[in-house]
Amino acid sequence: MTPEQAKARIEELTRQINYHNHLYYQEDRTEISDFEFDKLLEELIRLEKEFPQFLEPDSPSQRVGGTITKEFETALHEYRMLSLGNTYSEEELNAFDERVAKGLGHRNYEYFCELKFDGVAISLVYENGKLVRAVTRGDGTRGDVVTENVKTIKNIPLHVKGNDIPAKFEVRGEIFLPKKEFEKINAEREANREPLLANPRNAASGTLKMQDSAIVAKRRLNCYFYQLLGEDIGVNKHDEAIHLIEKWGFNVSPTYTKCKNMEEVFRYITLWKEKRFELPLDTDGVVLKINDYDQREELGFTAKIPRWAIAFKYQTESAASELLSITYQVGRTGAITPVANLAPVLLAGTTVKRASLHNANEIERLGLYEGDTVMVEKGGEIIPKITGVVLEKRKPGSKPIAYIDHCPECETPLIRKEGEAKHFCPNAKGCPPQILGRIEHFVHKRAMDIDSLGTERIKTLIDQKYISNFADLYELESKADQLLGLEMSQDQYQKSDDGYLFISLPKAFFALTEGLSLTSIQKFCERYAEQPLREVLDNFEMFIRTSNKKVAQNIGTIRKLEEILFTSHLPQMEDYLPVPVVLNVLIGNWISLEDLIKASLHENTVHGIMIKLNLPISSEQEERIKKMKANTFQEGVITNMLEGIRASKAQPFERVLFALGIRNIGENTAQILARHFKNIDNLKEANTEELLAINGVGETLVESIHAYFKDPENLQIIERLKAHGLKFEVEATEKALESEVLKGLKILASGKLNHFKRDEIIDFIEANGGQYLKAVSKSLDFIIEGEDMGPSKKEKAEKLGIKMISEEEFLQLVGKKS
Repeated sequence: MTPEQAKARIEELTRQINYHNHLYYQEDRTEISDFEFDKLLEELIRLEKEFPQFLEPDSPSQRVGGTITKEFETALHEYRMLSLGNTYSEEELNAFDERVAKGLGHRNYEYFCELKFDGVAISLVYENGKLVRAVTRGDGTRGDVVTENVKTIKNIPLHVKGNDIPAKFEVRGEIFLPKKEFEKINAEREANREPLLANPRNAASGTLKMQDSAIVAKRRLNCYFYQLLGEDIGVNKHDEAIHLIEKWGFNVSPTYTKCKNMEEVFRYITLWKEKRFELPLDTDGVVLKINDYDQREELGFTAKIPRWAIAFKYQTESAASELLSITYQVGRTGAITPVANLAPVLLAGTTVKRASLHNANEIERLGLYEGDTVMVEKGGEIIPKITGVVLEKRKPGSKPIAYIDHCPECETPLIRKEGEAKHFCPNAKGCPPQILGRIEHFVHKRAMDIDSLGTERIKTLIDQKYISNFADLYELESKADQLLGLEMSQDQYQKSDDGYLFISLPKAFFALTEGLSLTSIQKFCERYAEQPLREVLDNFEMFIRTSNKKVAQNIGTIRKLEEILFTSHLPQMEDYLPVPVVLNVLIGNWISLEDLIKASLHENTVHGIMIKLNLPISSEQEERIKKMKANTFQEGVITNMLEGIRASKAQPFERVLFALGIRNIGENTAQILARHFKNIDNLKEANTEELLAINGVGETLVESIHAYFKDPENLQIIERLKAHGLKFEVEATEKALESEVLKGLKILASGKLNHFKRDEIIDFIEANGGQYLKAVSKSLDFIIEGEDMGPSKKEKAEKLGIKMISEEEFLQLVGKKS
């Protein structure tokens, strides 16, 4: 490609990407898939690397992130970010209007009305048209600088172009995570058994404070702007300022309006009471502002809030629904959380089917009975809450809800410690969610750093009995052949009360037929979901005929299925078919139905059955069976996974010790213990006095260490890990000391240093015998105070009386020239 061709292609790609970003962020719609969008972006990045002379500062490629921020600086706001007074009543709103009229001495004013969005307030400063700083609200006077993360948000201009751009100006807005993105993230987290994000606002706030801007870029944050500030912005009214920032390319929600009087204000409030639920983010009210800036100046401020603005909040909605059942979820620490399953009810613009019940105390407080009609309320939380019971609708003969006494995952009797609200499953070593949590800790990047083992893969290996502890990971290599084709989801399966394995109709029909797409079969099954199984099968024959794809062959296969199904003794389940029957249709030439039934009784997937049977089936039969499966482990996945496990054997002892998950041993403590005891056996044999003699080790930690090494299973796992080559002693080559000038000293560095990068100062302190701590605590000997040290750290250090020295003083201390 010539430079001229590259320039033209870069311009075309930029135009296309900006167009699709506009559709997504401004119009809430898409014309291409995420995959197609990513391909356009990848091509643009590649061309800009090859032809850097054509890389523009506002190119879409500059928003993909990649900057790591270890610690957010803070900055003063040039103009304070004020809070507003709130009201929930029309009477108080009218009283506010009376105060405005009295303060101005007339009624010749108008209100600018806008919706009050539930996001994270942000202040953006532009100089010469370029975004130079993004700061969160903080306490209104000072906030966190999050510029690199904000730059990844696609609809925030990096450069503003035009003839009327002030040399310096500030815009303010509300950063939010759109509801559909929030639901997508939570669906993925739920599938991976990760804790759900509480609500979109908290998710947006947490995302904005992530240290890696590349991760921020992957979450599709959005922003609505509502204010323009500056010395010479050239406008005297708020609506003029809003039109100006719209013209400059800032995303303003088109929901605002001007109102001449309170009658128009109330019409606006009524209009958006229900309509607001159609918006891509949550909103809980309306903000009224005097439109004219001179009139605002005249009205002024109280000690905390402006006299020219107020927020009207909508009342929280509630609705009645029937309590269908309660399910109990097991967290990774063994904590049990009850969730109410409700008859679907429309609430705050969405259909609600579940509500949080928190713990046994909450069920008792509400006095819940089976089948009760309950009142449900939805605030900002993702899972609504039950606020009460409609007693007059209680069903005769219904019984109080009895809280479970056994773990729903592993059947272990639950315990409840005195003074605690939650029940716990004590079976830490046999309960699947708890096993998952421990193995996830083991493979974490700060522990064994096996990044090819994500949550879904670990969960699959646990569920299908390949691993039950982290020592099992190092034996997977001998089972590589069995892993090929292993299913990573079991959502398509059900088990009958007798333990027979069933598979969903769409997957069964897809495997049994040729030429029919899974999507078309799924649509067919949705259409006939209310019909009995026999009628579904009859209609499926008609569907095959109208599809006109291998009609004779496909109908023959379905009739064979019916013959086997209805002459077998297996139970029937609506929307599902017995796996042995489906397999008998596909591979009945190799094995009898009775043997297939036996094989399926103790397996949870088709893959598990086929591994057990080990039949010499044809490649065509293998392809048919593959169609029954969910997403599977492929060769590339298995190779990467096993390579990551092998590479982890090189991790030093301190990492291995941290990875073991001994209660109360964090990263720093693992380093201290590893250096002091040199190997795992010395640590295991250490008595209470020896442990307490180590600075930073307390009685709670001593109890945890002793309890861990008293458990024979823990000792067995350590021996197995040793046999696989993991390091359980400090190697002589590990961090050889350059000197002992800092021996026994605990040190922290804060702020920007001129002679060291962040990792360099840590390595330097440790190489000279010191210990680097990552937080301010009274055990510190001193802090190296760099430029722009965070005020909160400095204040805490001063309160604790910790000595602070400059970088130059530190260099003199260690005998290093500055």
